[in-house]
Amino acid sequence: MKICILSDSHDHIPLLDYAVAEAKTRGAEAVVHCGDVVAPSTLKCIIKHHLPTHVIHGNNTGDLFTLGQLAGNADNHLHYYGMDAGIELGGKKIFLVHYPHYARAMAATGDWDLVCCGHTHAVKLQEIPNIRGGMTTLVNPGTVGGVGGAAATYTMADLDTMTFEFFDIPKSIEHQS
Repeated sequence: MKICILSDSHDHIPLLDYAVAEAKTRGAEAVVHCGDVVAPSTLKCIIKHHLPTHVIHGNNTGDLFTLGQLAGNADNHLHYYGMDAGIELGGKKIFLVHYPHYARAMAATGDWDLVCCGHTHAVKLQEIPNIRGGMTTLVNPGTVGGVGGAAATYTMADLDTMTFEFFDIPKSIEHQS
């Protein structure tokens, strides 16, 4: 199973829409968003792609009540969990959290196959030693919103092979936001 991993959209709708559309053409069957959506209406651009989308909030939360209402609409595939989430996709246990320090701690437990985070606006892929004697993959997809001068990015994960590709969104799309 392939999934799109993104974070820190910060209301940049054209960038978020582009990333999900492109990820879908690359075979994404689901989307995970690691927080800092900000305005819940930002997520409406994802709904049209008809992919199950798993969202947590970060430190720029916006209107959480409306986000919960949007996720509660049976006509979309949006799942909102709050500050973190433990989900299963493609037979893999995945933990979503916004903060990298919390992500490293969860990876160290060995309870998860993959831990995804955001917040730093910087792409990072790590193998974290866990207390069970193995390694847990930790992914930060950077910022799909191109926040703070960082490149707008997203990540594709192949959960069958546990391989990851990082993609920059073209500057021409960034200037639409």
